[in-house]
Amino acid sequence: MKFKLVPAAPDEFGVVERAQRAVPLVPGAEDDCCARLMSRLDLPSRDVARTWLTFLRALDLAAETPSGFRRTDVEPTVAGCRAALIDRVFAAAAVRDALDDDPRTAVAVFETVRGTVPAWERHKNPSRWESVWQERVEDLLGWLVLLDAAEQVDDEPARYVRR
Repeated sequence: MKFKLVPAAPDEFGVVERAQRAVPLVPGAEDDCCARLMSRLDLPSRDVARTWLTFLRALDLAAETPSGFRRTDVEPTVAGCRAALIDRVFAAAAVRDALDDDPRTAVAVFETVRGTVPAWERHKNPSRWESVWQERVEDLLGWLVLLDAAEQVDDEPARYVRR
């Protein structure tokens, strides 16, 4: 199963560790887990917290059980999270593969991967799908940088290369 939701990448990997610790060991309801994430990570909304909870599942740092969500015993590491991101998050591998030694902007990367966006995503929101997916590509690039799969080499505009 591929996960689609990706929060904006934090400035440091320690946020991922804190996010995992916010998920209870004993399964809890989604509302409770989101409240814990909001409180411990100072997230602005329940929607952002829900995105984090889904993303933690993608990284195999949280699991959904019949009783609710719980923290897994997987130790969060840069290498482990990078592998999970590439393997379990929709379009992450395509975004990484769109990078090479020549610096590319997020817009250029989006143009390369736009064909991987499923038709149902395009039809779901025909007037905004491109901006939504451009933002997702930017978020994925941020995670690839944080997880040492890419490097940001310029600031304005941001340009990325593959590591």
